[in-house]
Amino acid sequence: MKQNIKNTVLAAMFLALGLVLPFLTGQIPRIGSMLLPMHIPVFLCGLICGWQYGAAVGLIAPILRSFLFGMPPLYPTAVAMAAELLTYGLVVGLMYSKSRWQCVISLYRSLLVAMIAGWGVTEIIILGIGGEAFTWEAFMAGAFLNAILGIIIQLILIPMIMVALNRTGLVRFHRAKQPSDTAENLK
Repeated sequence: MKQNIKNTVLAAMFLALGLVLPFLTGQIPRIGSMLLPMHIPVFLCGLICGWQYGAAVGLIAPILRSFLFGMPPLYPTAVAMAAELLTYGLVVGLMYSKSRWQCVISLYRSLLVAMIAGWGVTEIIILGIGGEAFTWEAFMAGAFLNAILGIIIQLILIPMIMVALNRTGLVRFHRAKQPSDTAENLK
């Protein structure tokens, strides 16, 4: 019960960050779409609170921001972002929580798979609605060429935040207990 309350409060904080961070880059829309400021809180929420919370924050943030501030436009941008961010929060949280070792390596693995899955799901939905084919060229152009700066920032900033939280004891890296682990082997 106490953990659910903590995760709900943290998810609300990540949602608030997702609403506020785009204001830092909102004056220059082209830069904002390259830096991807809404993605960082969703990834962190999935990693820290779990996939359910990450998926919920990812779904709600762009749509709520569209209703509150008119940006991003609801359709197609906020709807597409909601699908993408929901997938990011879900995949990163699920992969990281299921990792045998929760460490920087599994963090990077989870982030990269979530980034690929999130962008792929979004492109399939957008191109499917438009009746177009989803090609490798479309995936590469949209996922990496247009957002490479944001991806680099995420791959640097998110692990740095997680390492800092580990050092403070707020979030712990750990490994899954094995059946052969005994109290003596864990010391």
